[in-house]
Amino acid sequence: MNIVIMSRNSNLYSTRRLKEAAEERGHQVRIVDPLTCYMNINMTSPSIHVKGVELPKFDAVIPRIGASITFYGTAVLRQFEMMGVKPLNESVAITRSRDKLRSLQLLSRKNIGLPITGFANKPMNIPDLIDMVGGAPCVIKLLEGTQGIGVVLAETRKAAESVIEAFMGLKANIMVQEYISEAGGADIRCFVIGDKVIAAMKRQALAGEFRSNLHRGGSASIVKLTPEERSTAVRAAKTMGLNVAGVDILRSMHGPLVMEVNSSPGLEGIETATGINVAEKIITFLESDKASKSTKTKGTG
Repeated sequence: MNIVIMSRNSNLYSTRRLKEAAEERGHQVRIVDPLTCYMNINMTSPSIHVKGVELPKFDAVIPRIGASITFYGTAVLRQFEMMGVKPLNESVAITRSRDKLRSLQLLSRKNIGLPITGFANKPMNIPDLIDMVGGAPCVIKLLEGTQGIGVVLAETRKAAESVIEAFMGLKANIMVQEYISEAGGADIRCFVIGDKVIAAMKRQALAGEFRSNLHRGGSASIVKLTPEERSTAVRAAKTMGLNVAGVDILRSMHGPLVMEVNSSPGLEGIETATGINVAEKIITFLESDKASKSTKTKGTG
């Protein structure tokens, strides 16, 4: 196959590993920065150009779209889709997963376990909002935050009120979630490809920190999942319409709770912790018919 990887940086670990894995399996690979692309949208021959040159025909596209460029990146991906290029993850599914509030609402509709979550935009609703999630301590999240940025643990009710008021005063969209104390500052990243969890790792926060993101100094180790955790991760990815996803779950007294479904999960942490060649498994899946048949979101907006 002739594969294009959409990535802003060809030197990133995940981008390099995907390119290496594809080339090892005999595919041709080109890395394209989506922000350098521009599009000719027409009825007969839609195309994508870079620096005055039309891109050649590709068989498949692997989107590695960062949260900061979701709008333009998914627009370019959508153009590839309209040109008949098979996407690893479709544009609609990526957009859906990047909207934190919408994704939680969709997961809730499918009866997938979640932390109790409240959302409001008026200061007068703050007391009831905090009560909804079981009071303090509670977690306050910016809807646009990534990698643990914009996530605050409010340990007292007064602190929660102050933080929410401050965010609302800045016109920032936030949601409030119950704090799962029994998780002990740890979460589990389940790497889903198709209808299987192919790798999983436990991420443990540093002492005194509740965010377990590896970017924030958290540690990673291999973990054995329960059947319920595997099922929850796969169902969450399918609800988003994603073929490949990193599903972050918390272990609670009520069973596994989904925190987030990531459409461009990093490979370095999961490959290092588990020793599994995740990049090769992604390329193998892309080669299969399942990659084009397992989701039904193409062309729906």
